Parts: sequence; structure tokens; C-alpha cells
Amino acid sequence: MERIETHAHFGGTQDVYTHRSETLGGDARVGVYLPPQAASGPCPVVYFLSGLTCSEQNVITKAGAQRYAAEHGLILVAPDTSPRGEGVPDDEAYDLGQGAGFYVDATEEPWAARYRMYSYVTQELPTWVDANFPTLPRRAIMGHSMGGHGALVIALKNPGMYRSVSAFAPIVAPTQVPWGHKAFGAYLGSDRETWRSWDACELVATATEQLPLLVDQGTADSFLDAQLQPERLKAACERAAYPLTLRMQPGYDHSYYFIASFIGEHMAFHASHLKGG
Repeated sequence: MERIETHAHFGGTQDVYTHRSETLGGDARVGVYLPPQAASGPCPVVYFLSGLTCSEQNVITKAGAQRYAAEHGLILVAPDTSPRGEGVPDDEAYDLGQGAGFYVDATEEPWAARYRMYSYVTQELPTWVDANFPTLPRRAIMGHSMGGHGALVIALKNPGMYRSVSAFAPIVAPTQVPWGHKAFGAYLGSDRETWRSWDACELVATATEQLPLLVDQGTADSFLDAQLQPERLKAACERAAYPLTLRMQPGYDHSYYFIASFIGEHMAFHASHLKGG
């Protein structure tokens, strides 16, 4: 691996690395914040999955999460949102291809060989993190928009892997909204039955583990009605008796102004579930 950025930050260090990913078939970029507590011993890890058009840079430069990671002694890991580079399939639209991996394992051409963000985030990335940084075997996961979809689906599909999950303005029902229709049709094919295993509202119904789940959604989000539809997740959780804290935040939009306003509460939420044991 190669460290390509390092910055002193709130008593710790914010670094960015590239490493060779066998899963993605090329180099992957990852932001890693080590809190000051990591200098004297291992720490729990919080994974942050970003949204459409984003990379690891958005959350590490705009969210202000490092202040709270330092306060609670949490390592914060922020991977890129897709494979990138020469030879990686892409699309002219912002919501497909590079920057838009949707945290699935693609099965359709030309995407199948490289677009395997689900396996990368759940297998290769934590193995790489645990091998190179002072981690405890206690993890949480969170994300924004497309990354909120990724965080929810990954937590629901991997019981025992995380202690808590949260999301900002997540795509909760991709099988029911245009963003999901486009991405899933391209990456997973035309059989919509196969899409259900990548939809948080579908997965809640059969979940074998109930994680603490926090979702914040701005009421002034321009994507709220057409793409996000948090009421679908609320209804699915109610049917399954799955514990959900859904907070509708008046006047907030889809931007990092929204995320920065509540990131401290999300980090505290995860810290409370990552203590001990």
C-alpha cells in the first residue's frame, strides 16, 4: 500500500492510502483517520460509505467527523465509492459507473469483473484495515444516500459483523425508485426478483439480527419524494418489529451541511454501541 496524504487532525492523523485490490481488479483509495488513542492501543472502527459522485474525499474534508472520532477513540475508514481508472467501465451519467458502484456485486457485463463493491467492503477492506492498523474486533457502519443504502444492506446481510448502523438520507428501497432501477438494471440484470436481496426494506423482513439503527433525513432534500422515501423503511421496520430511530430534520437538504450538522450525534451513537466486549 502507499500513503498518498497525511494530515495532523484533532490530535490524530487523517491519511489517504492506495492499495492493490484483488476484488476490484486495480488500485483502491481509502481514507483512514487514526484518533490519538490509537497511539497507545487498538480502537474500534467505524466505516463510512459515501454517495453518488463522491470519493473518500467528501466525508474526510466536509463532514467534520474526525473531531468526534478523536473524542470517542474511533478509527474512521472511508473507502471510495467504486473502482476507478483506465480500463474501468464507466457511463456518461453521474448515477452509473465510476463514482456510482451502489455497493453491490455486479453480475452483468461490462461491470461484473470490476464492480464488486459489496465484496470489497465486507471482505477485503476490513481484512486490509485490520492487518495494517491498531483495530479492535468491534465495527459499526454508516453512510450517505447511495452509501446509506450500502450501509443498511451490508449490515443486514452480515449478521454479527457490525454492532450498529446509521445513515444520512439513504436510498432505502432501490427496487422502487429510479436510481435503483437504473443501477440495478445495469449491474444485476433485468430479473427484478434478484434485486430484492440488495434492498434494505426487503432485507429487514427476514433479518436474523436486530442492530441499533439510526436514520436522519432532511425535509428539504430535493431527492426525498422521488428517490429516498424513508416512509418505506419505517413501514418495513414496523412490520418486522425492527428497532428504527428515524429523525426527519426540518429544513435540511441532501448536502454535507446536513451531514456535518448531525455527524457528531451519529459518532456518539456508534461509540455507545462499540464500548466493551
